[in-house]
Amino acid sequence: MLKDAVNYYNELLSDSELATSSQKLLDEGLESSKLIFGGRRLSPYLRPHFVMESDWTMIKSTCETVFGALQKVKDAAIADDAILDELGVTEIERGLIKIDPGYSHVSPTSRLDSFLTDDAYSYVELNGESPAGIAFADSATKIFESLPVMKKFSERYSVTGLEGSSKLLNVLLDCYEEFLGGVKPERAPTIAVVDLDDLPTIKEFELFKEYFEANGYPAIICSPSQLEFKNESLSCNGTPIDIVYKRLLVNEYLPIMEDQPDLLNAYRAGAVCMVNSFRGKLVHKKAIFAVLTNERYKHLFNDEELSAIAKHIPWTRTFRAETTENKGEKIDLVEWTRSNSHKLVLKPNDDYGGHGIYIGWNATESEWDDAIELALKDGDYLIQERVKTAKEIFPMFTDDEGNWEMTEQLVDLDPLLFMGKVGSAFTRLSSTELANVSSGGGMVPTFILDV
Repeated sequence: MLKDAVNYYNELLSDSELATSSQKLLDEGLESSKLIFGGRRLSPYLRPHFVMESDWTMIKSTCETVFGALQKVKDAAIADDAILDELGVTEIERGLIKIDPGYSHVSPTSRLDSFLTDDAYSYVELNGESPAGIAFADSATKIFESLPVMKKFSERYSVTGLEGSSKLLNVLLDCYEEFLGGVKPERAPTIAVVDLDDLPTIKEFELFKEYFEANGYPAIICSPSQLEFKNESLSCNGTPIDIVYKRLLVNEYLPIMEDQPDLLNAYRAGAVCMVNSFRGKLVHKKAIFAVLTNERYKHLFNDEELSAIAKHIPWTRTFRAETTENKGEKIDLVEWTRSNSHKLVLKPNDDYGGHGIYIGWNATESEWDDAIELALKDGDYLIQERVKTAKEIFPMFTDDEGNWEMTEQLVDLDPLLFMGKVGSAFTRLSSTELANVSSGGGMVPTFILDV
């Protein structure tokens, strides 16, 4: 049914009038809704990504089971330095992690990046620190629902869009109430979206600010340099802040933390509720999958979690000179990696945007050897087995004039979790092996195809 539905949608685009009117509305919607990333269309496609309702049910259940296992890793890591070592948590990060955020959840808002194929569903990593795309996806969903081609498609097929902004707001408010000791606040808290200045994600921050204010919650956008912690209160340009919606990554804050300490000082003093907290760094490290799939840590998980890990998490190891296991066989990790480039990826433990990733099956022997030496020297790399990726044909714009053509795209489905429960999703597309908006890819909203 899914293939029939996609084929029908693509056939509708053969009607030039329908395609042209849809393209015009899409471009107008992207501009008015601020869905422009670095000066380009965030969604340069004329079709959304469709997921069958039965698959969506499976995806939600699997994500939530895996996230339950991640919470156990967080609990174990706080009590066991050996797991912090496995995760690659630095000394300065350990100090940040020890600060109690005032609520129990390790990553109130998170994103699992995955590939859904006809016979497999696999995760490749977790964004547990500051996942982007929630507001962008909501706006894109509304735009696509308004397109003439989608309206025509919906006359034959029943589809449901997803929404995440309300769930994010509820997460912020729930964390704040827990932070207050379970007491309802007497007034609507002021929310500050905090990140560095001049980032392409500023458009999404503006969407959130508009949404928060439309729902009765004062909101501001500010950078760490604008924050002031004085008289036990954190403020931005004189406006007191109750909740920090932290989009600032720890790696970006560390270099400026000494010169701009007010965010940390307010957080340490318990003067502000920060979501996600610095503790989210525990599960944001890509080495979290090395803990999930390593036989030495299987005692942390129950049978349901172990089954989900085996089926959906790719075998991953912190890359170093050691003996470990792969499918029950003892291996010398470095030499085994050298001999199995056709099914392996080397990736930095703590980076984003596709930086520093080496894809073994695309590398020559000498390139792979060089990657191995670099990873060993760096000391904070992972080796991960290849998963089955998803690819589909999408109508993609080829220029700024509205011309488009059918192009095969890598399809990265990204479920969004709120307090460990799947509440929304979007899909990233790419013409390369890396489906990443920062490195040139695009996104489309995800629609559930009802049976």
